[in-house]
Amino acid sequence: MSIISIFIDGVRHVLEPPEQVLAKANQALATLERYRHRLDEVATAMSALEVEDLVTVRDVALLVQRSEMLRRITDEIAGYATELGDDGRLVTLQMDDLDAGVGSQYLLVLADYLPNGHSQDDIVAVNARLHRLESQQLLDLSAILSCLGLAAHGGNLDSAITTRGIRQLHKIPRLPNLIIHRLVNRFGTLPRMLAADQEQLMRVEGVGEHRAQLIREGLTRLTESSVLEH
Repeated sequence: MSIISIFIDGVRHVLEPPEQVLAKANQALATLERYRHRLDEVATAMSALEVEDLVTVRDVALLVQRSEMLRRITDEIAGYATELGDDGRLVTLQMDDLDAGVGSQYLLVLADYLPNGHSQDDIVAVNARLHRLESQQLLDLSAILSCLGLAAHGGNLDSAITTRGIRQLHKIPRLPNLIIHRLVNRFGTLPRMLAADQEQLMRVEGVGEHRAQLIREGLTRLTESSVLEH
């Protein structure tokens, strides 16, 4: 059997037969599907806890852990698809379908819980630290909390923490990012937004009567969904 090798920066890489690469890709896709199912379960549970203001740092670390695990298996599959060339198109389509929306939701979770604010620079820096964690470290929730800057909770995974509500506000249709950030800057947390009436919402720049009503209705739906999920 012939062996195909390529050299990158002087390092020899042996290419595996396509059928072996495809088998690995399919196995990884099956893993990705399981990861996505579990991530969706954790995210749904988190949404209910956020509405009731019952989130702990354990919940945050677990959701971040699941998101990062999914990202890593996605990167692995992307590598297989690249190696397969044209034969990897179906693999890529399946991967994109299973990975849809995860990256953006991941960043919103970081924006909700970083202790020093939710600037883009902070999110990028924390994201990079999480990416650098070794696989074994990723299994340690305390290591994740350290990356998030939440180690100040003293290792108490059951310590309470409150969401800013950015991820939840993104669920409200036709609500621009600028308005979302103004709402967060005004109220600070999701529970305070849930407690705000329409008149209080209208005090936020860019929120008129119609938009305040849409926000109020959206927040009410979030509360009702939380009750149904329990």
